[in-house]
Amino acid sequence: MDHTFMKDKLEVIVFENRRALGECASKRVAKKISELFKLKGEVNIIFAAAPSQNEFLEYLAIDPNIPWEHINAFHMDEYLGLAPAAPQAFGSFLKSRLFDRVPLKSVNLIDSRLSNVADEYTRYSELLYKFPPDIVCMGIGENTHIAFNDPPLARFIDSEKIRMVQLDKACRQQQVNDKCFRQLGDVPEFALTLTIPALLQAFYIFCMVPGKLKAAAVKYTLSEPVSELYPSTILRNHQAAVLFLDKDSYSLSAKVDLS
Repeated sequence: MDHTFMKDKLEVIVFENRRALGECASKRVAKKISELFKLKGEVNIIFAAAPSQNEFLEYLAIDPNIPWEHINAFHMDEYLGLAPAAPQAFGSFLKSRLFDRVPLKSVNLIDSRLSNVADEYTRYSELLYKFPPDIVCMGIGENTHIAFNDPPLARFIDSEKIRMVQLDKACRQQQVNDKCFRQLGDVPEFALTLTIPALLQAFYIFCMVPGKLKAAAVKYTLSEPVSELYPSTILRNHQAAVLFLDKDSYSLSAKVDLS
């Protein structure tokens, strides 16, 4: 572990590389799962689907001490108009890296069929009311989005738990940068996403953000005023959020006065 500090209420930890980040983050999450399981017998977790989560999910999936059979799993966003079995679909991503590898109590995927959007608002919202999130495991986008809440349309106050959104061009370009799609025109323009209040409802947030492509977003997250112009800045107001970085994603922030 290289460097730990606080930015407002946000704990920030900087690691030498993304593997060290993923391993430590998985241990922190596993420890919290065990604590919550002992307290309440069941744990509800929302997961992000992105290459930034690869190492974290890899280590989490092989942890022998996690009581998976007592965990209800959710994910935070999904493209509209993409076949559910498409490799770029976030449900497919999480199934291959985690959900199909461990004996979860339940897996609750967002249904992104275009004919079902209104019904899906109701269905998924009701699931989140029934199983309020204990933990969110997430990342930050290159434009500082969390889930698919892109600036400048992100809302810190929202009565809904899930919304349909049109994706910002920078957000869609990130999917190309991450090599999930070959070109910008292949990336869907619309998605369903959990809202920012739905994510912040969780008691604990663990945010894994490695890589040089995220360096500017991390700098904005830590140095800009908390604002919907930079949605990820809201993490600094959460009572129990941890931001895991590597040297690459922290590289621009290291040159800024964060006091």
